[in-house]
Amino acid sequence: MSRIGKLPVNLPAGVSVELLDGNVVKVKGPLGELSQKVDPDITVTIEGNEIKFTRPGDQPRFRSMHGLYRALVHNMVVGVSEGFTIKQEFVGVGYRVAAQGQLLTMSLGYSHDIQLMLPEEVKAETPQVRKGENPLLILKSIDKQLVGQVAAKIRSFRRPEPYKGKGIKFVGETLRRKAGKTASAK
Repeated sequence: MSRIGKLPVNLPAGVSVELLDGNVVKVKGPLGELSQKVDPDITVTIEGNEIKFTRPGDQPRFRSMHGLYRALVHNMVVGVSEGFTIKQEFVGVGYRVAAQGQLLTMSLGYSHDIQLMLPEEVKAETPQVRKGENPLLILKSIDKQLVGQVAAKIRSFRRPEPYKGKGIKFVGETLRRKAGKTASAK
């Protein structure tokens, strides 16, 4: 039995779940609503304030989907009740980020600024930082997959490099640093 799949998903106060035709799970909460189509082989049951998932057999396909759909629905429940936040730090001289609504403008050491239009579901904040601190970007959304994809896209514009540590990194992320070249004495 899948360790993740056999755990029930508990519903916090203010969150309601609906099972629609075609095995679609719809979750409504104070921050919004999300829906996920579940594979027809996985059985979804709603009992009181718990959602349970069962699989028909022990084949590898069923076992993998069992945990997957339980995790996806759990992320939806957490998203509509609390939301997800990703913080990114822009490390480098002259690296800046500014958000005007859904438009993100980044200066990353290239000859031009990079502009990125964010999806409607993702909100971006750029808090004021003190002198000597790195600029921060805070992404918020109820959809964990979407906010993760947007953060990965932003990071792809300037990945952190291992020698000086310059680039866009997640707050709290530790980078593997390498020693630079040394002049050999001859």
